Amino acid sequence: MKHSSITASLVFALAASCLPIAAMAQAKATAAEATAMVKKGVAAMKAAGKDKDKLYTEVTAKDAKWADRDLYLVIYGMDGVVRAHGANAKLVGAAMMDMLDIDGKPYIKERIELAKTKGTFWQDYKFTNPTSKKIEPKSMYCEKLDDAVLCAGIYK
Repeated sequence: MKHSSITASLVFALAASCLPIAAMAQAKATAAEATAMVKKGVAAMKAAGKDKDKLYTEVTAKDAKWADRDLYLVIYGMDGVVRAHGANAKLVGAAMMDMLDIDGKPYIKERIELAKTKGTFWQDYKFTNPTSKKIEPKSMYCEKLDDAVLCAGIYK
């Protein structure tokens, strides 16, 4: 009897110790979620017509439709200026074309070029994860719509 209660206690302790690992795994967004968020953003921009300011405000305000864990929507103009940013409102209006990641990669310039040539694409670079506050490898899914590029990414 004593042996089975010790075994049960050990199994429970082991299972409980795995919960934080499972929670961390679920804390990161998936590629499918990033793609879905961008497609939802594209649909919202199309529906907004010429009055996109409300959408930009919602995205930047971290509205639950546009920010979830480490996943958020970002909208750039084709000039590299941030129109909306779901993780950092301070970047709205910033000209980011010359921005470099930690490895010296001009990721915004590359993103705009990919938007011009491909329209829909995934891009890899390094960026600060708003959840962990650490610089991490990131893959960004983007779609060009008219004079804008809508993106959402996953941290690896």
